[in-house]
Order: sequence, then structure tokens, then C-alpha cells
Amino acid sequence: MPVSLGLGLPQMKQYDIGRDVATVARAAEDVGYESLWVFERVLFPEPATQGLYGVPGLPWPDQYRSVADPLVTLTLAAAATDRARLGTSVLVAPLHVPFQLARSLASLDVASGGRVVAGLGTGWSLDEYAAASVAPFEKRGAVLDELLDVCAAVWGPDPVSYRGELTTIAPAEVGPKPVRPIPVYLPANSPRATRRLVDRADGWMPVAMGATELAGQWRRVQDLAAERGRQRPIEVCARANAKYSAKPFEGADRQPFHGSVAQIVEDLVAHAAVGVTEILLDLQGTTRDAAELADVAAEVYRAARAAGV
Repeated sequence: MPVSLGLGLPQMKQYDIGRDVATVARAAEDVGYESLWVFERVLFPEPATQGLYGVPGLPWPDQYRSVADPLVTLTLAAAATDRARLGTSVLVAPLHVPFQLARSLASLDVASGGRVVAGLGTGWSLDEYAAASVAPFEKRGAVLDELLDVCAAVWGPDPVSYRGELTTIAPAEVGPKPVRPIPVYLPANSPRATRRLVDRADGWMPVAMGATELAGQWRRVQDLAAERGRQRPIEVCARANAKYSAKPFEGADRQPFHGSVAQIVEDLVAHAAVGVTEILLDLQGTTRDAAELADVAAEVYRAARAAGV
């Protein structure tokens, strides 16, 4: 079976959000993309407390100076499409009040006819935590755990009742309810995070940084799932952060998903062979505008399917 292919929606500073989200979402669904995705960045610190992804000295990309709200973006996409699943890759859990986020995701699922996929994580930016978090950075794992608990409660049957460190819900009716159980996807960047994934999530959201590395990570997740007695399968949506170029990238040091359409498709083929169920291709960072994003995405999709992905 071919893997599902998803596309990152235009959220960055070079796009007109009110116009371009709907345009790209419709075009992607029409060409065949099975899912549409958003990410979360809430500010661009100057100077930054830390480098990108917490790597010292690694600069933040200029496009992060303005990133549209993920749930607003998905709502625009939901109104413009009929079939594609609508995913978050990822929402930074501690930047949200758990109860309110659970209700927003449920409402979006109802509005879209049951198409939401909730990718959740803990984030890494100390500056974002300082501006917007509901708890200190050191408690980020506990906040994610509570969010998972609150979502399960709010999305479940009434009366809803819950008491945690951040959230108290007296017995109450809470609606609307999701059309179907919203799939929850989590990263697995540490032993504790991998246990949380195996024990509590429907799917895994790794970053596709090389087929060999992804295969090794996937084996470790599967081994832990077997060790902990998990019976149901783990879905996998690998995020491919692409750097598109009209000309091929030269040299042996080319990074995965960096280069021409042909090179991106070559990497899709290699990563699909690992056995993942879905690959999210985010092209928006290096396309000039929505027209180029839609055109390149269509070219990649057709070439990937022709190559057997």
C-alpha cells in the first residue's frame, strides 16, 4: 500500500493567510494529498535566549518572524476542503490551557466532519515559555500528561469530571463532542517520551532526517511497544521539512528533502521504504508564494506516486 502524503499549509510571513490557506488547501486536496498540517511558533525573539531547536548558535529562520495561529489556519483549511485530514505537527501543549484546547480541537473536529488529528508536544523555546506557557519549562512533561487526561475526559461521555494540577472540572456537560475519537500523535525524543507514546498515543510524529536514522528510531519504538504489551498498531506520520530548489543540490553533504523535485521524491521513496504510514511534506519555508507552493506540491505528489510512494 502507498503511504499517505500530507502537506504543510502556508503559515509563514511570505503568505497572505486569509487568501492563501484556502487556495493551497483546495489545490492540495484536489491533486491527491490526504492530509493538511500546521505547526506552532508564537514569537521571534531578538535576541534569542537559545538557538533554533535549542541548538547553540543555530539561527531561527527569518520566516518564523510571523507564523499564523495553527488552529485558525486549520479552520480556514477545513472550510475550503471536504476530505483531507487536518493535523497539528505539533501544538506545544504548555502554551495552551488544557480545557480550552480540548474544546477547540473537539469543535474543529465537528466543524470539519471528523477530520482532526492532534499532534502534541512539549516544545523547546524558553522565550515562548516565558511569554505564553501555563507552567514552567521544567514541568513541560507533566503539562502534556495533564492535557492528554483532559482531552480524554472532555472528548468522552458526560458528565465530565477531572481534577489535576492545572485543571479542575466539576461534573458538567461539555460539548460539542468529536465526531469520532480524535487520534493523538506524539513525538518520542527521550525514553520517557517514548513510553508516553507507546502507552497513550495513537501515532508517532518523528522528523524525517534520513531513512536509516528513521528506521532505527522506528525499531526502538516497536521494541518498546512489544515490551510494554501494546496490542494496537502505532500509526507513523514522519515530518519532512523540505528545502526546495529549482536546481538540484550538488554534493555528498545534501540533507534529506533538500533540493529539486526529483531529489525530494528520491528521499520520499527512501523514507517510505522504512514502513511509515504517512509522510508530511512541509515545503512552505522556501517557496516564494502560494502559487509556487501549490505548483511544487502538485509536482512532487504526482512524481512520488509515479515512483511508487
